[in-house]
Amino acid sequence: MKPFLISLSLAILAGCSSSPANYSVTNAKVIEQGQASFYADKYHGRLTANGEKFDQHAMTAAHKQLPFNSKVKVTNTANNRSVVVRVNDRGPFIRGRIIDLSKHAFAKLAEPNLGVINVTIEVID
Repeated sequence: MKPFLISLSLAILAGCSSSPANYSVTNAKVIEQGQASFYADKYHGRLTANGEKFDQHAMTAAHKQLPFNSKVKVTNTANNRSVVVRVNDRGPFIRGRIIDLSKHAFAKLAEPNLGVINVTIEVID
């Protein structure tokens, strides 16, 4: 009975996991395409999911699944500008968006008044 319960528990846990969408793996690097946005000013100074204070002037980002402290290259597909950011938060939680950037990082890719841009992301570390 005990082996059955263990097997059943593992099957239930496996069924609850989700696989990442829009990912492709090439040379151990994850590439994802979608939209990027930036944090509203009201979040400056608030705690991020990893416990540090959010800084609009830092080169940081939120991603739903990448490990904290991952270094990610974000490229604006419209103008080919790129930045490297460090993941320190979770999100974004708006359909179609794959990464939330600090305002400083977003401004290096595009004018902040655009609000949302199309990007590719690549894990570099």
